[in-house]
Amino acid sequence: MRKTLVYIAILAILAFSIYYFLFNTQGNQFGDSEAGFTVRDTAAIGRLYLVANDGEGVLVERTDSGWMVNKQYRALPSTLNLLLQTLHDQAPLYPVTKNAYDNVVKNLSSDAVKIEVYGRDGKKMRVFYVGGPALNNTGTNMMMEGAHTPYVVQVTGFNGYLTPRYPHQLKDWRDRNIFNIPAEEIKSVSLKYAGKPVNSFVINRENGSYTVTGDTDITKHLSELNKRRVDVYMKYFTGINCEGYLNGLSDMDTTIKTAPLQSTIDIEGMHGQHQHVDIYWMAINRRSKNLVTSNPDVPDDYDVDRLYAVINNYKDTVMIQRFVFKKIFRKSYEFFMKDEDGPPVPKNPGLPRNVMMHKNI
Repeated sequence: MRKTLVYIAILAILAFSIYYFLFNTQGNQFGDSEAGFTVRDTAAIGRLYLVANDGEGVLVERTDSGWMVNKQYRALPSTLNLLLQTLHDQAPLYPVTKNAYDNVVKNLSSDAVKIEVYGRDGKKMRVFYVGGPALNNTGTNMMMEGAHTPYVVQVTGFNGYLTPRYPHQLKDWRDRNIFNIPAEEIKSVSLKYAGKPVNSFVINRENGSYTVTGDTDITKHLSELNKRRVDVYMKYFTGINCEGYLNGLSDMDTTIKTAPLQSTIDIEGMHGQHQHVDIYWMAINRRSKNLVTSNPDVPDDYDVDRLYAVINNYKDTVMIQRFVFKKIFRKSYEFFMKDEDGPPVPKNPGLPRNVMMHKNI
């Protein structure tokens, strides 16, 4: 009986030791100088610098007004949060094997992203290099600055490699917001459809009340303003984002110059905010859904899901989704229609008598 208890105790100690070595996330059994890839206190981070071997990089800093990129742009929350979570969760699994050592070091020296992590006090916390995937794409090759051995690093429960979580290009870090003004702070909204003034409109706010002006040939046939619709519409200009930035892509300037203008949007805020957006049709392509089925609101020559837009005083060209902007692409007459029991802006509203809807906005 006594021998049995001894064996059980020994097995328990061995099991605990194996568990501690493989799964312990509170400490680093390899030593921080050689494998300190984990940053438990991400709230203490004040600055991140990510740079590739070709010199392209980004500086991400914590400020009083939020995280900023290259001291100019707001950081994209999803990219930032994923990176901070990765720093917190990642841990070294094992040193790179002797057989793989030379190739891994060579790849790290030629094709890696260098990560510098600084505290809020400006002191350096970590510097390491992120390489490509380890064997079978399970784990990521990383190496601390000044270390002798690279390690395979992984996040527990994640089956893949971590390199994509360390983007070093500005386009992957910039906040993609286009409009983010609360309704109560909007002074005016102007939406003008190119070649379709019958659908265009301007909403102004004065002394807490809205007025909607549009083509007189339309508005003279309409009833009084549906204030509820206007109130709801003005709430649509928060959290409107683009799909991505197109700056620097070859031939993009030529593409925009030759693309037909779809509409222009101007928003002015009570505190001097202003955003002007030029929206252009994107030519139909092999992925366009309307290659097979036409859409009454989109000419057959153009993509039904995406458009181009030029924003930020003509500095940035972006791609936007029609799904996101559809609620903004309203028509002047819709604000004068009655819908007390229906949705604020019906999907396919009926028209007042003697008024014809202009398709292909």
